[in-house]
Amino acid sequence: MIGFVGLGNMGGPMAARLVEAGHDLCVYDVLPAAREHFAGTATLAEKVTDVSTSDTVLLMLPDSTVVEHVVLGEGLLDQLAPGTLLVDMSSSDPGRTRALAGTAAERGVTLVDAPVSGGVAGAKAGTLTIMVGGPADAFAALGPLFGVLGTRVVHAGEVVGAGHAIKALNNLMSAAHLMVASEALLAGQAFGLDPRVMLDIVNASSGRSGSTETKWPKFVLPGTYDSGFGLRLMLKDMGIALGLQEATGTPSAVSAAAVAAWAAAAEALPPDADHTEVAAWLMARMTTDEQGSGPC
Repeated sequence: MIGFVGLGNMGGPMAARLVEAGHDLCVYDVLPAAREHFAGTATLAEKVTDVSTSDTVLLMLPDSTVVEHVVLGEGLLDQLAPGTLLVDMSSSDPGRTRALAGTAAERGVTLVDAPVSGGVAGAKAGTLTIMVGGPADAFAALGPLFGVLGTRVVHAGEVVGAGHAIKALNNLMSAAHLMVASEALLAGQAFGLDPRVMLDIVNASSGRSGSTETKWPKFVLPGTYDSGFGLRLMLKDMGIALGLQEATGTPSAVSAAAVAAWAAAAEALPPDADHTEVAAWLMARMTTDEQGSGPC
């Protein structure tokens, strides 16, 4: 039996893939409707501790605070049997992950971090990249499960928190790419260039990135802004990465500027804004600036 906690935009499709692959799941989410989606295909847990009978428990939750609340506050760790694998697939703070792993080890439970990249589309298709931090034997044991969820499963390091560290740093880079790509493409549009032509050129040149290859064509140009990954979640990951840079004495002037820009966007946009809406925020700023300019 596999326990799965957190059936949101990412967790729901991931749990569904495991069910489709023939795995026996016990699922829990704080929202009853999310649990009911698995009625008839998985065991529905009425409370989070009901998943504790599983040999492996996967967590896909918003952040370290929620993970700690579930594992410690709601008593999940107290109910897990020694030898259980507890896998945090959330985008958590690596320092807090290490501390939680130490607490779990005292109970005989092995905590592994395994955050993912690839978005909702990757979760549905089983094409996620999974970055795993923890002992080699735990990584090997989880291989069959991760093989259902992703096409690239990487052992980021033996130290717990390694996966969460690289995930945060990856998202910092991704967010900085999206911000600067949007600024550049909007400048080109203002100059009179066709954004689709610009993307064709950039994507065959050195300026290409995931933002120009995927985010702009799929979510920005159509105006859907529905990648499934929230702007504030992106900002949270950026803050974790910036904290790592500062703690290690790494130069971070550009990273700090990117975090500040995204924080300004988060303050202006609705709480549920998709992270690709940072492009719409930049467009709105352009319009406002144009309306505000004029003769003295």
